[in-house]
Amino acid sequence: MSIVKINALTVPAEQREILEKRFSSRAGSVEGSDGFEWFELLRPVEGTDQYLVYTRWRDEASFQAWMEGPMKAAHQGGSPAQGGGPAQGEGGERPKPAASASTLWSFEVVQQAAPKA
Repeated sequence: MSIVKINALTVPAEQREILEKRFSSRAGSVEGSDGFEWFELLRPVEGTDQYLVYTRWRDEASFQAWMEGPMKAAHQGGSPAQGGGPAQGEGGERPKPAASASTLWSFEVVQQAAPKA
């Protein structure tokens, strides 16, 4: 079965818009990756300052191949876990990460359900 990677990003309120814009500017960058199945960026509504970045993969090897290839190349400007990216700031310096901390959680899908057609 598939695997799920959830990156929990601690994002101060003043950095939320920046984080969301950085992810929006990367739209489409993971969808063509071999083994990729799903992506969601989840904004906190209440009780936490953590965004969740949810990705689902066919297997661990597919995720690792993306991490070592396309993701690494696309995020040389900063940690993807912290909302860094290829965009340059004023004077060509790398932009400050939008998140102050991140934690990667890994899960195996053992049961799933979808709406009945």
